[in-house]
Amino acid sequence: MNEEDTESVQTGQQPYRVRLPGFVSDEEIGLGDAIKRVAYALGVQPCGGCERRAAALNRWVVFTGRIR
Repeated sequence: MNEEDTESVQTGQQPYRVRLPGFVSDEEIGLGDAIKRVAYALGVQPCGGCERRAAALNRWVVFTGRIR
């Protein structure tokens, strides 16, 4: 369990899960991590607050390809 998951468990809030079969494999990915991957692919250098914003977005929305 990473730091973001620990914070979600401590606050009792679960991220909103969006199922995207065909676009996301079995592994869940947070909105912040998805944006980081796109930014990295475009050659954008991350700033100091990028990790903090990505963690906040990951706590808010998670993409999954699995059926519950």
